[in-house]
Amino acid sequence: MSEKKKVVLLGDSIRLIGYGPKIPALLGDACEIWQPSDNGRFSVYTLRAIMYDWREAIRDADVIHWNNGLWDVQHGSDDQPLTPLDVYLLTMSRIADILLRNTKTLIFATTTPVTAVHPDIANSDIDRYNATLVPILKEKGVVIDDLHALMVPDIDRFVRKDDNIHLTEDGNTVCAEAVADLIRRFL
Repeated sequence: MSEKKKVVLLGDSIRLIGYGPKIPALLGDACEIWQPSDNGRFSVYTLRAIMYDWREAIRDADVIHWNNGLWDVQHGSDDQPLTPLDVYLLTMSRIADILLRNTKTLIFATTTPVTAVHPDIANSDIDRYNATLVPILKEKGVVIDDLHALMVPDIDRFVRKDDNIHLTEDGNTVCAEAVADLIRRFL
């Protein structure tokens, strides 16, 4: 009997309450799946967590699938993203470097869109952060899972109207299937 493949899922609530719970059933018994019960929130939070709280859990993973971004681009009372772009790029680069030391395959999921009426997040910021980060991660050998591109064509169907940020059941299903399909390629 072959050893189970270790898959780690990291990310914000798009993973935590969205596609993440669907992944174990989609990947089946051939995988040992670990994902924190905690929301990965913004990039500095995830950086700290992988350096301390989640360090042992992520070690020697066959595949790590990760996202951060929605919290980083959220505007506060000063109408600026929580994490300035240069800080986001530096932090995400550090996260990638640490995760690459712990896995054979690192996959980054692009930040998903919000509705046009979200009061604190602009899709233009999401687009800018994704577009600037992706080439940096690709240069490091990170595989890109473009969940943003999957959701953009039908935001009305895929993003909930009650909070303008989390995915609908359809959005969660489409993302979960895409995540599982991409992970399978590297097992």
